[in-house]
Amino acid sequence: MTDTDILTADAPVPKDWIMAIAPYVPGKSKTDDGRSVAKLSSNENPFGTSQAVRDAFVSAAPVLERYPDSAAVELRTALGAHYDLDPERILCGTGSDEVLHMAAGAFAGPGDEVIYVRYGFTVYPIATRRVGATPVVAPDKDYATDVDAILARVTDRTRIVFVANPNNPTGTYSSRAEIARLHAGLPRHVLLVLDQAYTEYLDSQDDDGGLELARTQPNVLVTRTFSKIFGLASARVGWGYGSPAVIDAMNRIRQPFSFSIAAGRAAIAALHDRDFVERSRAHNLEWRTRFEAEINALGNKGLRAVPSKANFSLVLFEGETSAETAYKGLMDAGYIVRWLPGQDLPHGLRITIGTPEEMTGLIAALRKIVGAA
Repeated sequence: MTDTDILTADAPVPKDWIMAIAPYVPGKSKTDDGRSVAKLSSNENPFGTSQAVRDAFVSAAPVLERYPDSAAVELRTALGAHYDLDPERILCGTGSDEVLHMAAGAFAGPGDEVIYVRYGFTVYPIATRRVGATPVVAPDKDYATDVDAILARVTDRTRIVFVANPNNPTGTYSSRAEIARLHAGLPRHVLLVLDQAYTEYLDSQDDDGGLELARTQPNVLVTRTFSKIFGLASARVGWGYGSPAVIDAMNRIRQPFSFSIAAGRAAIAALHDRDFVERSRAHNLEWRTRFEAEINALGNKGLRAVPSKANFSLVLFEGETSAETAYKGLMDAGYIVRWLPGQDLPHGLRITIGTPEEMTGLIAALRKIVGAA
């Protein structure tokens, strides 16, 4: 009997719903042949993070032997002051991913249903199946969230509705009126989770009202992250805000310790560095607008950019050049983007807005790939 036979014979049997999970696949950081090239696959800030944030992170070097504050009091206090929120109603986690998992763990289980939109964030089905709940997928409206489709799928078994706004991987946005209409149409026993990972890229007039809903309604949870505009993806700092009852339930299953002391200090410094955030937002708007205009100019080649409000664009390949061909061609040219066959988007590439040099070079490479003059 081989070692493999020994390890698989009479082994513990995982739950069926666990084996139904398709593991999360992150964006690649290197090419298939191992080269380090321009990485535009993970929606990271092209400016990195600010020097003040780096200094705050390094300041924790003398306390590496210490556990972080389990309750993240300093960060919750800073978040409360920054967003005018009650810190007691804020919960922190290892990225907003953990907060999303805690929401599913606290409010759904076997026999329950969780709704999310087609072309939604891939953590939603993982969090749903992880607790034995049943995923229910609502159709999209030209790659965007369809409120009516979501509401049509609500049953007495529905426990959670996940909505990312702006949405990942499409970049589409639902207005304040649409989010309010969605919430108004949900039964009170259904938790509406508004995933606002990219909200800092929105203009002020595009606020979807999520935090105000979470402030005043018992069945709304807003999640946010420091991984995107703040440039702290490796620090894994996320947070959620909701009613006292929602936060209390989630706190009961929260891991004792999540991000490090260094990560917490960096997050607080990032909140205070408003110039860096504004610079990042302005750059993103300028180059996302330019990039989408360039893509739409290639409409005669079958390319289309789904209008985005995030720090990436979803480019659809609906002509002779396939998304797979463009993905490989861009990789050969020195650019890694995100091809999405695993998300039912084999005809799409999600492309992060990078530096001016990266975007200029990528556009030129893409034009060459599709045969544009």
